[in-house]
Amino acid sequence: MTGLNKVVNTYEEALAGFTNNMTVMIGGFGLCGIPEGLIRLIHELGYSGLTCISNNAGVDGFGLGLWMEKRQIKTMISSYVGENALFEKLSISGELEAILTPQGTLAEKIRAGGAGIPAFYTATGYGTPVGENKEVREFDGRKYILEKALTADFSLIKAWKADTYGNLIYRETAMNFNPMMATASNITVVEVEEIVEPGELDPNFIHTPGIYVDRIIKGTFEKRIERRMTRKEDK
Repeated sequence: MTGLNKVVNTYEEALAGFTNNMTVMIGGFGLCGIPEGLIRLIHELGYSGLTCISNNAGVDGFGLGLWMEKRQIKTMISSYVGENALFEKLSISGELEAILTPQGTLAEKIRAGGAGIPAFYTATGYGTPVGENKEVREFDGRKYILEKALTADFSLIKAWKADTYGNLIYRETAMNFNPMMATASNITVVEVEEIVEPGELDPNFIHTPGIYVDRIIKGTFEKRIERRMTRKEDK
């Protein structure tokens, strides 16, 4: 990686500086748009004590489910975790701290972190366990709770295409949490399907400018389906 060229050739280079006990954001929604190779290498290297910010916790044996198997996650800040039986077991036993957050609130906490906004008020969660021990204010007759922004040491995200400068395009629903996470950490590492030369991406369709990106690696993706749903053919 030299100059404006942010491409690295190995996953080890992509994760340089990653250590135990870090806070890491992982892009994706379900198994859609997750950085599969980056997740896999962290699992293989056995980093532990991680605070993980992700919409969900993968599934058993895949995605962040791999980190669960090795007990690499200390705290999980997420929204939906219903597809991971091990997550349920670890959180109930107390081996894993689970901080469940309404999905829209989670997205805004990350967006705010990337924008340098330390906190914001939202009506979501007021009067529920989500709002316990949080500051409450009333605006125009409605109660709101104060939610603090989220930032991380590393963001590991997935994009469809990148140029060597780090400009990114996401594909359809695989965009999900990836763009906001790209802005909210000290180091952003992107695993992509295709890398092109500068000028080959239409500027009108770039979702994340390269200024937010530190490293890019071309990966290969299984793109596993989280839950295959079919129906019987009509006869």
